[in-house]
Amino acid sequence: MKSYNCIIVLNKEKDRILFCKRMKDPYEGLYNFVGGKIEEGEDSLAAAYRELYEETGITDKDIILYPFMDYIWHFQQIRMEVYVGVLKNEVELQREKHPLCWLDFSQDFFDMKLFAGEGNIGHMIEILKMTKLSD
Repeated sequence: MKSYNCIIVLNKEKDRILFCKRMKDPYEGLYNFVGGKIEEGEDSLAAAYRELYEETGITDKDIILYPFMDYIWHFQQIRMEVYVGVLKNEVELQREKHPLCWLDFSQDFFDMKLFAGEGNIGHMIEILKMTKLSD
């Protein structure tokens, strides 16, 4: 089974969420969470921190990541692990391939013309709103 992660990063004030704008397929031109592939034998949490650093410059000193949810697409043999964290302080973002931006909670995260994931991002944000992290 192929394994991937995505990371939901909230700013210190918990009023904005970090997104990347995809510059290639899948989801070219759409907003998505940062994340990537979990290498064979790699610890899942270590992979999340690695991907976060590679794509944004955010380190484990800037944020504590917590497991949030997992998805498994059985027919495609794909597992997606979702992590969430709140920045301890402001950071200067350093993009890898995809431009990074902060979006507030007023967005329609179910809009599939703007956001990747066939509506999954919208569901994740709605569940996040029910947790203490988004208070």
